[in-house]
Amino acid sequence: MTPADQWRSDFRAWRGRRPFVGGVLLALGGAEILVTMKAPLPVILHIGMQGLAGYLLPTLMLVCGLLILFNPAQRLFYSVLAVLLSLGTWVTSNLGGFMVGLLLGVVGSCVTFGWLPDQEPRVSRRKRRKAAQGAEALRQPPLSGAGEPA
Repeated sequence: MTPADQWRSDFRAWRGRRPFVGGVLLALGGAEILVTMKAPLPVILHIGMQGLAGYLLPTLMLVCGLLILFNPAQRLFYSVLAVLLSLGTWVTSNLGGFMVGLLLGVVGSCVTFGWLPDQEPRVSRRKRRKAAQGAEALRQPPLSGAGEPA
């Protein structure tokens, strides 16, 4: 096994023990909102504390996404906090990063909240069908010509 294959295998095992997709979506949502805060558009207004909250909420979303990836034991708390932060960006951060960051944050939080750590790995349909056919072949008695008249 090459080092690249070993790395891929280790990463796949690491990814399987945590809500990887939810954490990545949440972090991407926070990053997207932060990027839209810097966009030079006439739509963007920063006034006082709302300007601070406009940077604070997506930064906390990004942090929650990273915490979900690196501390999955507390995923429920982080996901509830992150969905509230994501919804708060509607008011503070240019309609939640023009809806894209808000949707990424909410979907990532929901995926994380619904993730179960002790599930059996999913088996593909092809493997299930092959196992069922093998089990059925074992149940059928073998055909023999000894009891039939000639």
